[in-house]
Amino acid sequence: MKHNDENDDARLPLAGLKVLDFGHTVMAPTCGLILADLGAEVVRIERVEGDPTRSLKGFGSGFFGYLNRNKESVAIDLKNPLSRPALERALQWADVVIENFGPEVMERLGYGYAQASTINPRLVYCSLKGFLPGPYQARPALDEVVQMMGGLAYMTGPAGQPIRAGASIVDMTGGMFGVIGITAALRARETTGRGAFITSALYETTAFLVGQHMAMAQFGDTPVVPMPARTQAWCLYDLCQCADGQMFIGITSDAQWKRFCIAFGLEELLDDPRLADNTSRTRERPWLLPRLNEMFAKLSMATLEALCKKAEIPFGPVRTPLDLLDDEHLRANGSLLEVTVGDRSASVPAMPFRIDGHSPAVRLQPQDVGAQTAKYLRAWGLTDAEANDLFSRNAVAGPH
Repeated sequence: MKHNDENDDARLPLAGLKVLDFGHTVMAPTCGLILADLGAEVVRIERVEGDPTRSLKGFGSGFFGYLNRNKESVAIDLKNPLSRPALERALQWADVVIENFGPEVMERLGYGYAQASTINPRLVYCSLKGFLPGPYQARPALDEVVQMMGGLAYMTGPAGQPIRAGASIVDMTGGMFGVIGITAALRARETTGRGAFITSALYETTAFLVGQHMAMAQFGDTPVVPMPARTQAWCLYDLCQCADGQMFIGITSDAQWKRFCIAFGLEELLDDPRLADNTSRTRERPWLLPRLNEMFAKLSMATLEALCKKAEIPFGPVRTPLDLLDDEHLRANGSLLEVTVGDRSASVPAMPFRIDGHSPAVRLQPQDVGAQTAKYLRAWGLTDAEANDLFSRNAVAGPH
């Protein structure tokens, strides 16, 4: 697997696409990151003091470094009337706008879709919110809020103990849906010559993610209960405790069951008429699973992994995100990228796809606040005098 290098920019699929990214935190920055990795010229529009995620601690301390590679930074005060001419020229320049401010914020600032599309009718404007239009649309939202409201936390935790997923899954998936909408609108623009207003939202994204359970409740005859309490569809689809760790093992076909029994020396189970097919084996879980768990408990992780490989069945050890930094597979196929923020560097995941064997690379490290403000003020048509005036009045920030 190869990474595209900086000399391959023109060959990236979105090369030449110009994007203004007004995003913050996770949802819109994820959308902008995908576009940037695919070659778009993504310009982050930050407040003059910088995006607050730059200084977040604890759980949020990785947001900025992870989500802002391959983007340039313009620091500009959206509330300052002096900034308006520059921002209007930026909207004329752009193909795409991304924003995830609270409800009606961009409209109050004068840069909502209705205002922006009069400046540039070809603009594809992606507004990422908590809720799509409807009774909830004026409410603020967070990933955790919609996981609770949308049934995802209910499905994740034990009965009576809803738990949010262990990553910003709704924020990031919502950002991905933003990319899907943007690319579809860009394709349509080739025919119509006009832009479009794209909306994606956290709540509706959560509903999409739990859609399988909604469908099960209507098409099936099994109650929808949290995943830890669910009725299993297979005889072995469980987290197994071994001598020195935990391993998930899933057996989902008769062929896998046969290979499992042979590899683990359980041939007698193959001859047991109670275990003739998956439906029968699943019915026999009350005695079968304890027997298998007793065997697993005597095995080391290394032995269990070797036997699962021999049987060619799905398995996975329980690991932490930190363990992935040394994962032989991710290291071997280039799925980790090095990013630098200030004097610290980190390995972070690359995009989880390849195009003709190539993976998008880090062409530009996360930038300092306003690192390209001067560059873009001139690209948007401001004179040196006009740009310098904005700097002197603190309407914009950055080296100049």
